[in-house]
Amino acid sequence: QVTMTYARNNLIKNMESESVTCQEHYINPLFTDFYQVTMTYAYWKAGRHSERSSFEAFFRKCPFKGEFAIFAGLDEVIQFIREFKFTRYQIDYLQTQLPHAEKEFFEWLGTLDTSEMIVKGIPDGTIVFGNQPLLSIEGPIAIVQLIETPILNLINFASLICTNAARMNIRSGGVKCIEFGLRRAQGPNGAMTATKYSYVGGFDGTSNVYAGMLYGIPIAGTIAHSFIMSFESEDDLKDHRTLNGVDVLSRAREFRDELMWTNTIDSELFSFVSFGCSYPDNFLCLIDTFNTIESGCKNFLLVALVLAELGYKPKGVRLDSGDLAQLSKDCKKLFTETGAKYGFDLSQITVTASNDINEATIVQLNQAGHQIDVFGIGTNLVTCQAQPALGMVYKLVQIEGKPRIKLSEDKEKVLIPGQKKVFRVFENEVPSFDIM
Repeated sequence: QVTMTYARNNLIKNMESESVTCQEHYINPLFTDFYQVTMTYAYWKAGRHSERSSFEAFFRKCPFKGEFAIFAGLDEVIQFIREFKFTRYQIDYLQTQLPHAEKEFFEWLGTLDTSEMIVKGIPDGTIVFGNQPLLSIEGPIAIVQLIETPILNLINFASLICTNAARMNIRSGGVKCIEFGLRRAQGPNGAMTATKYSYVGGFDGTSNVYAGMLYGIPIAGTIAHSFIMSFESEDDLKDHRTLNGVDVLSRAREFRDELMWTNTIDSELFSFVSFGCSYPDNFLCLIDTFNTIESGCKNFLLVALVLAELGYKPKGVRLDSGDLAQLSKDCKKLFTETGAKYGFDLSQITVTASNDINEATIVQLNQAGHQIDVFGIGTNLVTCQAQPALGMVYKLVQIEGKPRIKLSEDKEKVLIPGQKKVFRVFENEVPSFDIM
């Protein structure tokens, strides 16, 4: 009951305090498993807390049944270690969880810092392999033990996302990849981590505006079905239908009559006119709200022709359903034919494709000879649908200069004892193999 009351009061204080409600503040000394704290107390109680130890973080099997991984998260590990310090508020909480511990232990926790720690890590974005020490941390055993859980949390998901992004990027064969996963990610922290490390893994941009501000990642976005569906009649355009003195809707209708595309959906055309007048230099529309080719693509082109007459370059369309490979080819053909009819080069108009794209989907689209210019990838990237966890571990390999080994009935889990180094051998400036 005491614990529950403390937790309830703690939650209320968090809700009332801006300084602790931000998700970024999760990364602190209490962001750990409780057994790290109990072991820390046991080391201190036995007078062993200052013994010099070495831990290494690594994974045993490459993710996604592949042959490599991309390491990531070192920058956040370094930041966490630099800022590591218990607050009085955090120590007060631990006292409620360890009521038998001496006050001297909590006083010692208040003095704990990372000044005696040595951290060695492989740079973010580096190709790595199983059983290699990706992170080596040396220092007093109590604190090096205490930070195990946050260290693994910071590098496990970051490395998995980075690898997933790299694999998709490789499969894309040069087609740009944009991360669209903010709404599907596992919470705010998962979303920010996914955006940041998909960019490290080779993606070209994100829909995540906050990540764009924090990390300098290019942001991208179009319109949603809701914007298109919000239009019903011409009156919904209000006075927003004129650009450079030209009535865009009237001119688009003239093109529609000339092309005999009279079956396109009016309300969709109204929405495209509104968006085109708002973004004449960045006119990119979602075209599958009603009928991708017979309405969406044609309505886009009607507005695009008006913009082209006015000297603008229409940017592109987005496909979010249907046979993406065939639709991309149909769109490109229509762009070329329509442009040629009016003497405009519309070859710069791009096709962006989304809709549950993953690595296997990209392979299938490649085999179908798609003409997609940009992949918008969300759910299957940020949730790592193909493998939700990397399985990185953090093991004691040496204490007071003496190697330590963990044995197991599972051969792959037998620990290689002692501190290790990895050397990458290059032949003619091309990486050939590693030596550990």
